[in-house]
Amino acid sequence: MAGSKRLHLRIVTPEEEKLDEKCGMVIMRCITGDMGILPGHEPCMAILDYGVLRILYDVGERRVAIFGGIAQIRDDTVTILANEAQWAEEIDRFLAEADMEEALKRLREAKDDTDLSMQQVALRRAFVQVEVSTYPILSHVKHEEPEQSKH
Repeated sequence: MAGSKRLHLRIVTPEEEKLDEKCGMVIMRCITGDMGILPGHEPCMAILDYGVLRILYDVGERRVAIFGGIAQIRDDTVTILANEAQWAEEIDRFLAEADMEEALKRLREAKDDTDLSMQQVALRRAFVQVEVSTYPILSHVKHEEPEQSKH
């Protein structure tokens, strides 16, 4: 990705702006599957599922848990309007693992379709939290655009 155009990535939740910076690529979980975005991507909108959003830089990668929302891609800008988003350091991995075990137990005991659906959502949420919280946090440096030559 060195020397290439950059994406401008914004991640916003109802509570706060989680991220506003340049990156090389974004991979997000949509309701139709994973979608990778590089500079020059055609404009589009996507509905986000519970999943891991991967942010790739020239050196390193960050991951954030996203719990539904929408994404807009336009003019090398990716705007994520997430219902909720969590960085690895915001997740209590042991609590997420306990939530996963509890959801599995309740899933086996589900009495109807509604209960089954609720436990599937709880299990997916806990699984995403565990995945993000156990991913090695790679250091990254905010990569600014190179200054234009004054010649």
